Amino acid sequence: MRVVIQRVNEAQVKINDEVVGKINKGFLLLVGLKDGDDLEVVKKAADKISKMRIFEDSEGKTNLSLKDVNGEILSVSQFTLLANTKKGNRPSFVDAMRPPKSKELWEDFNSELEAKGFHVETGRFGADMQVSLENDGPFTIVLDL
Repeated sequence: MRVVIQRVNEAQVKINDEVVGKINKGFLLLVGLKDGDDLEVVKKAADKISKMRIFEDSEGKTNLSLKDVNGEILSVSQFTLLANTKKGNRPSFVDAMRPPKSKELWEDFNSELEAKGFHVETGRFGADMQVSLENDGPFTIVLDL
């Protein structure tokens, strides 16, 4: 599993000019699932993300978690995160998990985050989406599990 975590002031997802998910301060999560991932991996990722301290405290140190700042989550499934670019110029996606299992695990991931008390907005699995954000920092972390 690979998750790109972007600390944002705001983010949204549109499909056909309709906003389907929108948050203020929080995390934009771009989520890629690979073959072999399972519920245990998804739970571990949700736990790690829920505790990640990448927001600044009153002294400017990154000591605060998403919960500490009452942040929200926008989760977007993105299989292209699993692209293999080692050979040639056309990325290979053979390591990416295929639907319907990938959709099911992405939904499980989002449910795990909600169970931890976060407001979670989402894109739409498999759709052509336009994602916009204001990255705060910029601050971007890649989580590989």
